[in-house]
Amino acid sequence: MAKPIINVEEVSFSYDSKSSAKVIGDISFAANEEEFVSVIGPSGCGKSTLLRIMSGLIKADEGKVLYKGREITEPISEIGFVFQDFALLPWLTNLENVKLGLSRSRLDDSEKEKRAAKLLQQFGLKEFDDAYPNTLSGGMRQRVGIARAVASNPRVILMDEPFSALDELTAETLRKDVERMLRSKKIAVDSVIMVTHNVEEAVELSDKIVVLSDQPSHVKKMREVRMKYPRDRHTKAFQDMVDVIERDLGRSK
Repeated sequence: MAKPIINVEEVSFSYDSKSSAKVIGDISFAANEEEFVSVIGPSGCGKSTLLRIMSGLIKADEGKVLYKGREITEPISEIGFVFQDFALLPWLTNLENVKLGLSRSRLDDSEKEKRAAKLLQQFGLKEFDDAYPNTLSGGMRQRVGIARAVASNPRVILMDEPFSALDELTAETLRKDVERMLRSKKIAVDSVIMVTHNVEEAVELSDKIVVLSDQPSHVKKMREVRMKYPRDRHTKAFQDMVDVIERDLGRSK
């Protein structure tokens, strides 16, 4: 039986500590080992904020997030983060950006460099070690961002709309590459939690989908997606699941 690796327990949050108006109302769910979880909900419901609370970057007003039973109160090396806007430092080379993911590692500098170079090779960027991010396409920059997130061998990857800044063709290619990489265990990750606004994307990648309400957000539904990988968007089963999530969101036609 799969064990929870991340537990979100009755988390609530308000941007203004003096206000009683909450963005996140009362959210609880778990992400198990060997599970890809997507969190989806209306714009402004606090999805990205929730992810930052889970990473330890933001403190919840109430409730807590546990990693393997231990409360997360600050960023930890066991949890990696992939940002929507890549968040690469333009004055560093791609290799140096990936090495930032090893800043807390006890490896010496040469070992860090070897690890970063190997990851860039795995993500198809072997020839771009010494290039700068502004010379890369959006998809390539996000590959660098993902490589940085997994550099420290985290057990959990948090992804904040990682494909939304890309054109659809690039996003489709990168989704498939990330899925193959994670599920083939070329990267030793136990769980992935992704925030997205894209229903088709959630159905394509996820084992479980957490559907949030409008703010103050709470969990409206949790849906398991049991289709085999890789998933074909043109099948009836896929479209039926998309329709289910759309109805959960209140977007039914």
